[in-house]
Amino acid sequence: MENCTMITQFILVGFQDDPELQLGLCLLFVLLYIITLMGNIGMITLITVDAQLHSPMYYFLKNLSFLDICYSSVITPKAILNFATRNKGISYNECAIQMFFFSLFGTTECFFLAVMAYDRFNAICNPLLYHTTMSQKICALLVAVSYFFGFLNCCTQTGLTFSLPYCESGEVNQFFCDVPAVMHASHTDTFVNEIVLLVMCGFIIVVTATIVLVSYGYIVATILCIPSVQGRHKAFSTCTSHIMAVTLFYGTAFFMYGQLGTMASPNQGKVVSVFYTIVIPMLNPVIYSLRNKEVKDALGRQLKKMSFFQ
Repeated sequence: MENCTMITQFILVGFQDDPELQLGLCLLFVLLYIITLMGNIGMITLITVDAQLHSPMYYFLKNLSFLDICYSSVITPKAILNFATRNKGISYNECAIQMFFFSLFGTTECFFLAVMAYDRFNAICNPLLYHTTMSQKICALLVAVSYFFGFLNCCTQTGLTFSLPYCESGEVNQFFCDVPAVMHASHTDTFVNEIVLLVMCGFIIVVTATIVLVSYGYIVATILCIPSVQGRHKAFSTCTSHIMAVTLFYGTAFFMYGQLGTMASPNQGKVVSVFYTIVIPMLNPVIYSLRNKEVKDALGRQLKKMSFFQ
């Protein structure tokens, strides 16, 4: 590496091997991004203006919508620009910044989903102590802890990835600066970096998934003890939307970062990465609005307040 000339930009190869897809992907990404912004901004606005949604559950949901906006905005606008202009370049510093914030928001969302499962556990299993165990201070602390772990992971991953030497073409076989793709553009031995990525992401997924599974284990056991069918249905209805969101997020996260074999399948990884960077942030507000009676009732109340519905 003595004769290596450090690069000043990376080339995001993305889906360049099929140029006919460029316009279609550009239009698709624009459409999904608009729906993502509208859905999540709408969710934040609804929770803010409707007093009946001022509870810990919807406090976390509002923060989740904010995360989804940031999560998607780190990736999508640059991808749309690249598809539209056919210019695949991204500067060295811009790539590092994109990776940093993508890792930050992605990891934070992972912990957020675990926190939301813990919130449902307290609401269903300990209803009498719910407002004590999930006070405003504790909710704010849980949000801060989620961001802390997100910050810790993104600093580690970005620091290790950009400590590698990058020269020659600097081609990244992805449509954004993802850790495994950028890592493999260094053309050096990345075994240590891959192990660190596997251990840290595995730890995050295992810890947060364990919190989710244990919480829902207690929730299911408690719900089954409710004598009335209506009571059981009401309790389950507050959890189904969260279960769907958790399944989508953790499934794709494990596929991308929970196994070393994924790094050897870049084309398959690109398809999955479209799903978790673009589609999931769009689906979350849809899932929580269509599968949640309280959100639908709140939306109805707000629509009735508007003059043209009176």
